[in-house]
Amino acid sequence: MGMKAVHFGGGNIGRGFVAEFLHTAGYEVVFVDVMDKIINELQNTKSYQVTEVSEEGETTKTITNYRAINSKTHEQDVIQEISTADVVTCAVGPNILKFIAPVIAKGIDIRSTPKPLAVIACENAIGATDTLRGHIESHTDSERLKTMGERAQYANSAIDRIVPAQPPNSGLNVRIEKFYEWAVEKTPFGSVGHPDIPAIHWVDNLEPYIERKLFTVNTSHATAAYYGRYAGKKTIAEAMQDSYIRGVVRDVLKETASLIVDKHGIDAQEQQDYVDTIVARISNPYLEDSVERVGRAPVRKLSRKERFIGPASQLAERGMKYDALLGSVEMALRFQNVPDDQESVELATILKENSPADATVQLTGLERTHPLFAAVVKVVDQVQSEAKETGQPRI
Repeated sequence: MGMKAVHFGGGNIGRGFVAEFLHTAGYEVVFVDVMDKIINELQNTKSYQVTEVSEEGETTKTITNYRAINSKTHEQDVIQEISTADVVTCAVGPNILKFIAPVIAKGIDIRSTPKPLAVIACENAIGATDTLRGHIESHTDSERLKTMGERAQYANSAIDRIVPAQPPNSGLNVRIEKFYEWAVEKTPFGSVGHPDIPAIHWVDNLEPYIERKLFTVNTSHATAAYYGRYAGKKTIAEAMQDSYIRGVVRDVLKETASLIVDKHGIDAQEQQDYVDTIVARISNPYLEDSVERVGRAPVRKLSRKERFIGPASQLAERGMKYDALLGSVEMALRFQNVPDDQESVELATILKENSPADATVQLTGLERTHPLFAAVVKVVDQVQSEAKETGQPRI
């Protein structure tokens, strides 16, 4: 019997990143989703293509050996697949982990295979697998929790690959950047050993990789999006062609780099080389991506452990500079009432209905006594004041 991976999330990241590398490693991939359209397409199509894009050109790979199940209508089938799988991965968004956890818990609970299931959440969030594990354990009988390690092992991961907006009528095919990084902690697997997936970089300590990626790639990408929208740019590449925005992004990354070097002991030149690589990546004109798409979900992106408040709060705690990051926070706060983005509507409501201090607490999760708190309150107050004067934030 061949190796099998159950993957939750049939979107572009799932098909174009995770499934590509699971397929290359020899796994049969069982996609699980609740979106009828995606599941039906996967069920009725024997293959799809992943096109890797870089300045050197394009390379296309064909993905086969997969199946798809709608967990909304065929939950029992998903449970059975998990009970005999080698790996479970997901790329559904951090806020959806609590919804996929119950069915994963049921699948794990009936496992009788000799090797534990490897559970790896592939989300843009720190400790996503730990979060998923917490939800799974909350749906597991307390007595069964005592032997959970015999049936499942959980490893956090850091993923890094830009998936731009897709051309119209692409179907299942995905265009994606050639560069990628997929780091996963290996220590949770102990003597059993980690799964054989060559694309994964197995590490003893994941935190430096997670924070370096989140506070460099995600921070710069979102900064370019929010400043780009403010300046009337349409795409990230267009925003990065603007010398002022490019300079702002560089200033922001100087601050996050100072944190990465100070906290994790990464060599300063190594981090600078990484920064240069990331700036080149998000500037790539072959990865056309709109500022609205990259900027969407501003409430999540302004939260405590995310790309702006996460590094700024740690810099404040260390007495280090975070001024440029505050600029990114300000621009994110202006991302209100954007079509097809519910969080931008939610952001506008929060800012309209709360005092600057209360809005700061609700959006960022910062304690009122935190050294960053007062500075963020000042920025929130400024954006709110503009909205009161003009009826909307200045954009």
